[in-house]
Amino acid sequence: MPDMSILGICLSLLLLIYLSYRGHSVLLVAPLSAILAAVLSGGPPLGTYTQIFMTGLGGFVVLFFPIFLFGALFGKLMEASGSADAIAHWASRLLGPRNAVLSVVLACAILTYGGVSLFVVAFAVYPIAAALFRAGAIPKRLIPGTIALGAFTFTMTALPGTPAIQNAIPMPYFGTTLFAAPGLGVIAGALMLALGGYWLHRRAAGAMVAGEGYEAPPVPGAGIASGGETPVPPQARRGADPSALVGFLPILAVLVGNYVIVTFVIPRLATDYLATASYGATTIASVGGIWSIIAALTLACCILVLLNRHRFISLKQALAEGANSAVLPIINTASLVGFGAVIASLPGFVDIQGAILGVFPENPLVSLAIAVNALAGITGSASGGMSIALKTLGETYLQMGNAAGISPELLHRVTSISTGGLDALPHNGAVVTLLSICGLTHREAYFDIFMVAVLFPLLALAVVIILGSVLGSF
Repeated sequence: MPDMSILGICLSLLLLIYLSYRGHSVLLVAPLSAILAAVLSGGPPLGTYTQIFMTGLGGFVVLFFPIFLFGALFGKLMEASGSADAIAHWASRLLGPRNAVLSVVLACAILTYGGVSLFVVAFAVYPIAAALFRAGAIPKRLIPGTIALGAFTFTMTALPGTPAIQNAIPMPYFGTTLFAAPGLGVIAGALMLALGGYWLHRRAAGAMVAGEGYEAPPVPGAGIASGGETPVPPQARRGADPSALVGFLPILAVLVGNYVIVTFVIPRLATDYLATASYGATTIASVGGIWSIIAALTLACCILVLLNRHRFISLKQALAEGANSAVLPIINTASLVGFGAVIASLPGFVDIQGAILGVFPENPLVSLAIAVNALAGITGSASGGMSIALKTLGETYLQMGNAAGISPELLHRVTSISTGGLDALPHNGAVVTLLSICGLTHREAYFDIFMVAVLFPLLALAVVIILGSVLGSF
């Protein structure tokens, strides 16, 4: 039976990858793949779907829906107010066409570090990137890699304090905050930026020597995002865009507000009631990080509205669109978590878990990095792969880390950075969407995305593991 179970798990993973790559909705693909694995393992299909898959899905939604909701609201308000465009234009004016690559990376990094959805960033930055690259005679095929470097890498997984979901999911599992292992996070982020920036600079210089110009600019079109979500271009607004300063203030509110709340406010709250059954018999260490993000994003949304209330065509519509846009991403990710819950319940998973834990058992950081990267690559989702790994193995790695003297903060940072490697393989929804927005194919532009969003983050992860193993978290 374990052999058939392992076969079922492998076949279900292949089915998940294939159907996702072909553009089928993960809402259908994930339960279908999970039921296939259960049936081949001798389990009941309907019982597996309703009692295991849906329980895993629901648990993720209960835990993380507020982050998705308030993050989506913030991103929509940044878009609808013109703040996202203002920051992107500021970055382009600051550095100019001669530094087009760095200008685009900077604009993307500021927006994503401030909590703006990478789909919103891609739509907001692409027209500016196209103009800068055309003026600098840089091939348009380098635009996707440049946007990916600024939006998919160091601001998503490495820099301390980033409100990205990839940095938030490990908190309840390890009892940490968004600022876990800040020194290692900064080092990893600097490596990703330096290596990616150097690579793109050399590629642009080589194209210039070869006489390759920008070519005719494509017309951006809506691509198919992960799980069938179709992003929409930014909506119109009243009057001129705000100044860059006004655009920066809400982002600053997210970062500073979160740090102040988690460091000074939450420790002073009376939270003994959390230990009671009515409140889930939990601790402030498990929920404090989520509370701080909710509070900081709420503060930032209020600041956005106050500063830009005259620019919204319809604030009611912007809020409604923001709230609605949170639903599909979290259900997509939660479906992958449900898939992972089914896989973890099967007899064959015991052998697979043993194999994963058997890779460098003397160093849980290496084993953790391999597990998260593998699952993120298989699912084509950073948050989905991480959620599966932590749902099934998070407690085990925490125990292994404690036994090896590895701090939870270091486990958090390694987990977060590990999601930003193999997740950006060709079937990743964000990659497909980005290429579609830029009007390019995988053949034309994916190689540079692979270098900046897969290879260099993996190298930065290796450096963090080495430093963490020797020096601990800092």
